[in-house]
Parts: sequence; C-alpha cells; structure tokens
Amino acid sequence: MSLISNNLQAVLDDIRATELRFDRPSKSVRLLAVSKTFGAEAILEAAQHGQTAFGENYLQEALEKMTLIQSNSPELHLEWHFIGPIQSNKTKPIAEHFDWVHSVDREKIAVRLSEQRPATMADLNICLQVNISGEESKSGVAPEDVVALALRIATLPRIRLRGLMAVPEPTSDVAQQRQAFRHLRELGEKISAQGISLDTLSMGMSSDLHAAIAEGSTMVRIGTGIFGSRNYAK
Repeated sequence: MSLISNNLQAVLDDIRATELRFDRPSKSVRLLAVSKTFGAEAILEAAQHGQTAFGENYLQEALEKMTLIQSNSPELHLEWHFIGPIQSNKTKPIAEHFDWVHSVDREKIAVRLSEQRPATMADLNICLQVNISGEESKSGVAPEDVVALALRIATLPRIRLRGLMAVPEPTSDVAQQRQAFRHLRELGEKISAQGISLDTLSMGMSSDLHAAIAEGSTMVRIGTGIFGSRNYAK
C-alpha cells in the first residue's frame, strides 16, 4: 500500500476509535481531506482508496485540479469543499464549482453565493465560519453575532445553511481545546433553537481532532496527516 493509503486508513481508524471513546455513534464524523498545495495525482490516489470529500483553500489551484481530474477520470464524482477566505470577486466560480463552502462569515458573501449558484445545481451547502477565539488575524464572524447572521441568511435561495466552522487558537492544552469546540457547539444549539436545523460542526484538525470529536464535531479537516508535509515553495 502507498503512503497516502496507509495514512488515510490510519486517520480513519483514529476517528473511529475516538468516536467509540467518547460514545459517539460509529461513522458520525466525516473526514474532509484537505488537499491544498497537493496535486491532482495525490487526490486521485486518496480517491482510489475510498476518500470522496476534499477541501481546498486556493480557488485557482482548486479549479485547475478539478479540470484535470474531470479530464482524466470523468467517471469519478468527488465532493469539493471550499474552506479558505472568500473575496467578493471570487464568489461566482466558488458558487459554480463547489458542493460546500465552510468559510462564509458575512451576509454579503452569502447573498452573492445564493445569487450566483446555478439553478441547475443542487443547493450549495454552507457553514458559517466563527472566530471562536477572537483572534485579529483570523477570519470569521464574532461569536456574539453568529445567531443573527444565521437568521438573516437561512432563507436565501439556492444555498443551504448546514452548520458552523471554526479554527480555534492553537494550544496543546486539551481542556482549552475542548472549551473552544464546546463554545462552537453551544452556538450551533442556539441557532437550532431559533428553528434553523443544523447538522454540521466542521471543527478539528490533526492537532486537536480528539477534542473536537469529544465536543460533537461531525467533520474533521485533515491534510498533512494524509498527504504528508506541504511544500509552499512549489
């Protein structure tokens, strides 16, 4: 077996074991393979071993890989998730090519995605990105504003609000990790209490996936744990 297939299986085994450890239902946590900076061949290799959902941060890079994969493997149906910051002038190609967007943090972006999603495609699944740790360097709606934002965009056509996403401030303290993820889960519960049905908490990466699963994550985002170290100099 290849390095990618071995890594993929190890990550899946870890997720399933963590579900069991924290009394989560089996297969209640999905794996999103973060393929930014890795080529189409790496995605195809992971797909050959059962991985179907891939996360991309950089629009142009993602579109190039989508085109190459569609050309070489037209029978392959992958699920593409945009997880990077969104500029207003990039919403149209995101709306036209992705299945999920995890990084919506303001009404303007949601409206543009709604208006630009082709009517021939299924509704675009979106998560609101929350700046759960209040870091100035990070994107995301403030926790105190997320319920109001959800209420404003939940009825927009051609998009479906599925849940929340966050990238908490890095820490090796498991208690602090869990506190941040618990806060995000509680925000999701507040939104659901307003009559908006949410089913997704996109939280947890390689360094904190156990804490995220313990606090209710339904989707963890893993990149280097599957594909290896990134080379940003390419």
